[in-house]
Amino acid sequence: MTDTEKLLCELIALPSVNPAFLPAHDRRAGEGPVADFLAATAAQAGLDVDLQCALPGRANVIATLRPTGKATQRVLLAPHLDTVPGISDAQYVPRLTRSRICGRGACDTKGSVAAMLAALLQAAGHGPRPAETEIVFAGLVDEEHGQAGARALAASGLKADLAIVGEPTRLKIVTAHKGSLWLCLETRGKAAHGSRPELGRNAVHEMARVVCLLETVYAERLRRRRHPILGHATVNVGAIAGGTQPNIVPDACRIRVDRRTLPGETGRSVRAKLLWLFRAHQLRVKVAEEKPSACLPMETDARLPLVRRFFLAAGQKKEAGVDYFCDASVLAAGGIPSVVFGPGDIAQAHTADEWIARGSLESATRLLARFLRSLP
Repeated sequence: MTDTEKLLCELIALPSVNPAFLPAHDRRAGEGPVADFLAATAAQAGLDVDLQCALPGRANVIATLRPTGKATQRVLLAPHLDTVPGISDAQYVPRLTRSRICGRGACDTKGSVAAMLAALLQAAGHGPRPAETEIVFAGLVDEEHGQAGARALAASGLKADLAIVGEPTRLKIVTAHKGSLWLCLETRGKAAHGSRPELGRNAVHEMARVVCLLETVYAERLRRRRHPILGHATVNVGAIAGGTQPNIVPDACRIRVDRRTLPGETGRSVRAKLLWLFRAHQLRVKVAEEKPSACLPMETDARLPLVRRFFLAAGQKKEAGVDYFCDASVLAAGGIPSVVFGPGDIAQAHTADEWIARGSLESATRLLARFLRSLP
């Protein structure tokens, strides 16, 4: 077993489920045990370690490798520490096969945590350190829910010339990702007895027209505009609730919608276009955003010097994009040019049998170590 594999197995064995998804006081909730383990590991290797409070009882782990001379630039390695819940306790026990490491978080994103920290420990312990580049490992909390860790880091005023955000990208350097906008749409009607429906106005029927419009006309309009890397925006009606019982004409109906946005789109612009569409089809709909903080799309210029250097170290020539939202957007909005990179495939994230290929994990470590060695 390699050092990176051993590190990943130790991380899987320390549950760090986002508390938003568990009952209060659940023993598996919170990133604390993982944060403490990473802080101790980094300190033992001689890195400067700090804990940055992001939420009560939940802290980002900040481990810094100082350059031998005066720092002229900073590179940030930023995976997240939290996971979604497992279905059974067995998922919190690391399991190795000939080609895979299985367990909750193996892919999303403890594999990135292990590869990034292992590469940084190699830079700290083998060969000359960078003379001008400060390298910071930032293990972030709460990515799976509200991104409080990334938001706290961005709000702290920390500046960096490049952030490499850990997510399972199949070892591709991602320079753009979509945003995530959650909307609550509501129609209102008039209640009446089920035996005299003509005396009421059925809010569920009105919402059925809304859903049909979203999934046909609106979805087709989204497909007409394409981003060169990300493709087109999407819409998904994920939940619906309306009415109370069969013999009452429902006076309210609500749906919850996931809208994946492209660079240049905002919550305000999306809402405005939806309201215009509903008015054009004589539909009365209230539209509100659900997420308290913006989850904007992200796009970074691949011509930036450190991004080009990373591409060269990876042997990658073409830019890549992903459909999901992540901490890269938050850091980029805070002024830190960001890309997304990590071992594993998003197809395994959040699954009942989450796993990561051992070869992918080792390749990520080697690639990151090569990039860190190339820094001045």
